[in-house]
Amino acid sequence: MDISQVAKKTGVAASTLRYYEKQGLIRSLGRQGARRVFAPSVLQQLALISLGQAAGLSLDEIRQMFTPGGALQMDRDLLRRKAEEIDGLIQQLTAMSRGLRHAADCPAPTHTECPSFQKLLTQAASGALPKRTAPLEPVRTVGRRREATR
Repeated sequence: MDISQVAKKTGVAASTLRYYEKQGLIRSLGRQGARRVFAPSVLQQLALISLGQAAGLSLDEIRQMFTPGGALQMDRDLLRRKAEEIDGLIQQLTAMSRGLRHAADCPAPTHTECPSFQKLLTQAASGALPKRTAPLEPVRTVGRRREATR
């Protein structure tokens, strides 16, 4: 199937497909005229790339999961480490969410009088809370892709 068919079926832009090919994530079979042609198996490879990115894997980490022939060869230790990282982040975000909900619903006359809110402030001051290097961006779905809005 040619590059436009792959783009249409997956929602991945042709420019992204060319980039993935340049980075060694996917391979074309050649060209049909001016268009790249891909094997049907590229659809599964693109789904795996999307899944890996959603899990927070870098393109380099994802590339290492494919053999030179394009077959899947997962690094189970990497997957375990990434899962542990995600679990830790979930715990941190859950604690933060609970703290914010408590602060929003707290029956204390002011937040300065709330022991739970004071505990949250103490944790923030000690550096115990995760720091975000970039603000959270709203996400919108385009076709099958998720894109950050700007």
